[in-house]
Amino acid sequence: MKVGVTGGTGFIGRYVCEELAARGHTPVVFDHRGEGDGGPWEVMLGDIRDATALTELAAHCDGIIHLAAVLGTQETITNPRPAVETNVMGGLNFLEAVAQYDLPGVYICVGNHWMNNSYSISKTTVERFVRMFNADRGTRVNCVRAVNAYGPRQKAAPPFAAGKVRKITPALICRALSGMPVELYGGGRQISDMVWVGDVARTLVASLEAAAEGQVLENTVEIGPAESVTIREVAELVLDLCEQRGHSRVGITDLPMRPGETPNTPVTADVSTLLTVGIEPDSLVTLGEGMAKTVDWYLEHRGTAWDVPGPGLRAA
Repeated sequence: MKVGVTGGTGFIGRYVCEELAARGHTPVVFDHRGEGDGGPWEVMLGDIRDATALTELAAHCDGIIHLAAVLGTQETITNPRPAVETNVMGGLNFLEAVAQYDLPGVYICVGNHWMNNSYSISKTTVERFVRMFNADRGTRVNCVRAVNAYGPRQKAAPPFAAGKVRKITPALICRALSGMPVELYGGGRQISDMVWVGDVARTLVASLEAAAEGQVLENTVEIGPAESVTIREVAELVLDLCEQRGHSRVGITDLPMRPGETPNTPVTADVSTLLTVGIEPDSLVTLGEGMAKTVDWYLEHRGTAWDVPGPGLRAA
C-alpha cells in the first residue's frame, strides 16, 4: 500500500515510515514541516487543520496512519485552543478524508486518556469520534492506544536541545549524562508505563494492515508493558545504566506535581489486545533492553542530537 503518515517527521512517525517500508509499503509523509527528517520518503506539505489538504492526501494514498497532534500535558493547559483546533479538528478532517475515499486508517490514542489536560481530552475526543464514524459512516479505522514511547532519536528539551515538549526519557538521560540531578515531578510516584517506540510502530502498521483486510476492531489495541513501573523506578534504571557506562551517579531532586497530571493510573495496558493484530505480547522489547539501547544512542550522539549545557544553563 501507499500509506500517508500524518506527523511523519515526528519521533514515532519516522519509526512508522521505516516499519512500513520494511513491510513492503510506501510511506508518504504528511507534515507542516517541509522535510522527511532524514528518511527517503515522499513528502506532502500540509496541515491537518486544512480539510482540503487531508482530502488531497487521501486521494493519493491507499491508507492513512494519523499521528500528527499538538503534544504536551502541562504545556497545553494554559492555552488549550491549539490542542483543540489541531487535535480535534485535525482528527475530524482525517476521518472525513478516509470516509470520502473509503480508505483503511489508524488513529493513535493516548495511554493517559483519563487525565484532565488539554492533550488527553482532545486526543480521547477523537477516539470516540472514530467509534462513531465506524458505526455510522462505515469507516475502517482502528485505534491504537500507546503509553509513553521511548527510544533513540527522541528530541530533548532545553537546555539540552530544541525540543518543544519535555519528555521523560531524554530529560532523565540527558541530565544523568550531564552530571546534573535528575528532576522528578511529584517525587516520581506516578505510574509511567513505557514502551519501545519500534513496538509502537509495529502495532500501528499491523493495525492498518488489519483494517485494509476489513478487520475493524471493536476494542482499542493497547500497546504497553505487562507490568507497570513508577517514574522513580525508570529514573533509577537510567542512573544504573549511566553508572555502568562510567558516569558518576547523580542525585534525584523531587519537584511538585505538574498541573494536569495525577499520581497514579487507574488501569494498565491490556496487552492481550495485541493478539487481535497478530502481535505476541512476549515479543515486546523489555524496558531494561530498550533503555540500555537508548542510553547508548544518547552517548553516541552527544554534540549532534543533544549536548551538555554550559555552566550558565545548568540550572535550567
